[in-house]
Amino acid sequence: MKRILLAGLAITTIMSAGSVTAEPLSLERVFASPALTGPRPRVLKLSPDGRLATLLKGRPQDRDRFDLWAVDTATGQSRMLVDSQKLASAGSLSEAERMNRERQRIADVKGITQYGWAPDGQRLLVPVDGDLWVAGVDGSVQRLTQTPETETDARLSPRGQFASFVRDGHLYVQPLAGGAARDIAGEATAKVAWGVAEFIAQEELARFDGHWWSPDDARIAVARVDETPVKQVTRAAIGADGTRLFTQAYPAAGTANALVTLWLVNPDGSGRTAIDLGNPADHYIARVAWAQDGKTLYVQRLTRDQTRLDIMAVDAITGAARVLHSETAKTWINLHNSFEPLKDGSILWASEADGFRHLYRLNGGKSVQLTRGRWAVDELVGVNEKDGRLWFTGFADSTLEKNVYALDWRKPGATPQRLTAPGGWHEATMDKAGRRLIITSTTPTQPAQVWLADGQGKRLTWIEENRLDANHPYAPYLASHVVPEFGTLTAADGQTGDWRLLKPRGPGPFPVLVQVYGGPHAHNVHKRFPAVIEQYLVQQGWAVFQLDNRGSNDRGKAFEDPIHLRLGGVEVQDQLQALAWIKQQPWARPDKIAVNGWSYGGYMVLKLLEAAPGQFAAGISGAPVTRWELYDTAYTERYLGNPSVDAGPYQRSGALGDAGKIKDPLLLIHGMADDNVVFENSLAMMTALQRAKTPFDLMVYPGATHATPGLEVHTWITRLQFLGRTVAPTGF
Repeated sequence: MKRILLAGLAITTIMSAGSVTAEPLSLERVFASPALTGPRPRVLKLSPDGRLATLLKGRPQDRDRFDLWAVDTATGQSRMLVDSQKLASAGSLSEAERMNRERQRIADVKGITQYGWAPDGQRLLVPVDGDLWVAGVDGSVQRLTQTPETETDARLSPRGQFASFVRDGHLYVQPLAGGAARDIAGEATAKVAWGVAEFIAQEELARFDGHWWSPDDARIAVARVDETPVKQVTRAAIGADGTRLFTQAYPAAGTANALVTLWLVNPDGSGRTAIDLGNPADHYIARVAWAQDGKTLYVQRLTRDQTRLDIMAVDAITGAARVLHSETAKTWINLHNSFEPLKDGSILWASEADGFRHLYRLNGGKSVQLTRGRWAVDELVGVNEKDGRLWFTGFADSTLEKNVYALDWRKPGATPQRLTAPGGWHEATMDKAGRRLIITSTTPTQPAQVWLADGQGKRLTWIEENRLDANHPYAPYLASHVVPEFGTLTAADGQTGDWRLLKPRGPGPFPVLVQVYGGPHAHNVHKRFPAVIEQYLVQQGWAVFQLDNRGSNDRGKAFEDPIHLRLGGVEVQDQLQALAWIKQQPWARPDKIAVNGWSYGGYMVLKLLEAAPGQFAAGISGAPVTRWELYDTAYTERYLGNPSVDAGPYQRSGALGDAGKIKDPLLLIHGMADDNVVFENSLAMMTALQRAKTPFDLMVYPGATHATPGLEVHTWITRLQFLGRTVAPTGF
């Protein structure tokens, strides 16, 4: 194979067909350890002094267990800092922590899931199995807590004087110089907790923090979560060894949310002050950040209908709040993490005011747009205030590619400088000083590589080269690797959606598996290394197709907004248009096209089968939403409004009313302990199908949550056996 070095990224050119005989993939090997895509580090960070890059790295023989590693940025040498197995206590995590991991989509992760640097660059705070440890860069490890309860939401204060954590709803601060942990916030009960993010913030607002230290360690902003108004539901976690009942505060659409208020408190518990943000029933606390001088706390307040976002400035001593800046939208406002307070009091900020997410500088009530064009910024990555330079990821070159860009904010509207190679997908993180980048890059022919770069994007050293050589786990299968093809389809309103196709070698025609998600805040068609399960499907003779329909993100608000007040509308139209196009292609068997989706994708499968009976050969619906009234407030009301005000959008968007229209073979799959898309959704669909005298196949998983961790092989065996019976009973 030939290797090409391009802008710091090593790109592998796949061997031509027939040059090497490849081993056939098996389902067991696709999901076994080591991962066929090679090591994929998580939680990448740079030490405060820039000497070390740290990461969580999976074990070769257990890809789901992560240890803490460090890479010397000068020499490139790596070493394990914390061995998670040596610290493992075999203790069970609390139900709250298990659900927290589920909402972060790391339910299958074992060992170390998070860590934080001390500002001296010599120590790190590391949670393992519900307890906290302080690890030194010299290899030393000191236990900080040892309790039967689970310590969550742990962090080090910015100046490294304290560690803070939550235990049973109480917020504790522990001096690292010695002394006992102090409960600093206030009363906690079964329905009141301090220092944590509520369910809605975690699941739908991507806010996982519930307390925030000021830069000088003097004050802590603390969220108080009162779930008293929230409807209590009994969730049955049905498992093989019995059924456990959990009483869970679940804010279904149209019902009351938790009352979340913000307070300021000193590290010793004194000086507790309430922040008046208005009636908490009318808004969400979306984001919280401190000004660099520690005198001002910035709070982003989002109205419950999500059409107005206020940036509020709060006095750190008195708690007095005022509105600095407001954003409004006719449909909804997309939240983001691009918020950077500068020393001069101005703020770097992202907005979709012109229809695309772009960067702005807010200063003294004025807003100056820094980037422009019919493309979207993804996220602000880093800032160097001395040089007036910022770095961000975005889609200035293509919606299929995410790149890292640099820009001088003193030159608004200037063309950003692309730092990464075209043809791939790039993520980045940066040190606080804006000097070094950690870049993760992948292409359709190269699994993810991680490298350290300077501010110009020049590679300084590999953190994880993941070389596709003879020793790589994927090497035995490389000769059969199929590179995706890409194209576009034009929707009814003239907008174009991207598609991706993998198909077996040869002229065909082939049966087709349409992979669908289709929901908002999703971007699935991109130039990344394909999932290995898709390579397996191709080897089994399937062509695999996916379309990003209207409603998907990163393409501007005009592409997203058509789903407003009508989920399952234009998304279904776009997918059916793609189906009609596929049937016209010489490589496709028009009578053997199946559709497969999970979560929102499972919902889409049901809506597609209802909208076009007889057009698909079969459908596989995994963990589908079938009644949007069963889903939570923030997500559902964002797109469908409040059902207590207008139930019409919910009636139009549900999947139960037309269940009787389904005539094609259907496989329904659901975990029986799902706390996200609750099992009741599939129970309701089963009932509707049975009343309509419509047969269907069913697979349920006792004890499994929304992600069904550890069951990937069985779920795919189930899918493929179903497809073998329905789509291709006599072969391809």
